[in-house]
Amino acid sequence: MRAFDAIIIGAGQAGPSLAGRLNDAGRKVAIIERKHVGGTCVNTGCKPTKTLVASAYAAHLARRGADYGIIPTGPVRVDMAKVRDRAYQVTLDSRAGNESWLESMENCTLIRGHARFESPTTIRVGEELLTAPQIFLNVGGRAAIPDFPGIQDVPYLTNSDIVVLDRVPKHLVIVGGSYIGLEFAQIYRRFGAEVTVVEKGPRLVSREDEDVSQAIREILEGEGIRIRTGAECIRFRWHEDGVAVGVDCTEGAPEVIGSDVLLAVGRRPNTDDLGLDKAGVETDTRGYIKVGDDLATNVEGIWALGDCNGRGAFTHTAYNDFEILAANLLDGESRKVSDRVLGYALYIDPPLGRVGMTEGQARQSGRNILVGTRPMSRVGRAVEKGETLGFMKLIADADTRKILGASILGTGGDEAIHGILDLMNADATFDTLRWAVPIHPTVSELWPTVVLEMKAG
Repeated sequence: MRAFDAIIIGAGQAGPSLAGRLNDAGRKVAIIERKHVGGTCVNTGCKPTKTLVASAYAAHLARRGADYGIIPTGPVRVDMAKVRDRAYQVTLDSRAGNESWLESMENCTLIRGHARFESPTTIRVGEELLTAPQIFLNVGGRAAIPDFPGIQDVPYLTNSDIVVLDRVPKHLVIVGGSYIGLEFAQIYRRFGAEVTVVEKGPRLVSREDEDVSQAIREILEGEGIRIRTGAECIRFRWHEDGVAVGVDCTEGAPEVIGSDVLLAVGRRPNTDDLGLDKAGVETDTRGYIKVGDDLATNVEGIWALGDCNGRGAFTHTAYNDFEILAANLLDGESRKVSDRVLGYALYIDPPLGRVGMTEGQARQSGRNILVGTRPMSRVGRAVEKGETLGFMKLIADADTRKILGASILGTGGDEAIHGILDLMNADATFDTLRWAVPIHPTVSELWPTVVLEMKAG
């Protein structure tokens, strides 16, 4: 049995960073990875996906050249093999960088293999046993595959498969009208595929406000993507042209025939083959590891970080989990997950930047609220770029004057949202934002104007 001061299971976003801090503190660390270093973000998530988004945007902009006075010399063609290779190279470079970093750590050992608990302090990797008084679980998640009727009888793609696809599907049917599904819908529509999005619920991205959901739908439909909401009985069967997807919507044909199907209906944690029962670590009904505000599990000496703990589903929240643990265990602080102001983005074009409460959540809280909006068609920077779809929205508490949340669906929205996120982290009022002097011409310069347009809800 090999003894360490700490064992980290999973080399995703939080794992290598935690290994680095522990290594620098002189702790003897083992980090175990069963597949690729870098986790979801590097290998099947952010890195390849956003590289594909960039290629799709280039194709879209090339087709719009005449709008800017640029005369195209011929039809825009997409070399999907080169697009795929570019995205894959970004993944390989990032993965290699993480591997080199881990291997350079004097006190860290990178171990390849599948880790399983033998006891609360003992981990088995193949024939080898490892032990440590501190164990950190950073095992991530994977695409959920619901038991749809007929799903086992047809081929389908997940996000892991589609990021390495070297061809453009003739007709891509995407089951799931939320963040992952909509990004791929626009990507492959811009690459030249017919695309249909099938969503069980009454609207897209249901966690967002209805006006945001509707605007997103209009943007996607404006590019020729077909949207089928209210699909109450999704089912699959083989078809000579590919796959028949049953939707049973209230309007339109009861089936959609696609050459390819992408399942984008959520994620599940990689906790079902860790031997958690042998360690006594508790999970919820969906398999997420239960943690407290300090990310500790119910078993002393075991913590869970990242997607597997159900406290955040983003690369940046996983990294913040690392920051919280490092601060608490090494720096004598008392950081908590509940202190986190959550922001995120949907990377369609234009992107959606979000932070804090939606308008609906703010109203349900019983607060007296103020709401300000501005269409992107009245944002100078958007007009200059010829990208005027979407709008900005700011929500605040009328009594405390604190900002509760914001949405910006528009060009640069994923960056412009940070002005609001930073103010919320500083616990500032919207009066502080009102008297900011932002740079012109930018999208962010309109936030003070939105403040002036705030009205009682």
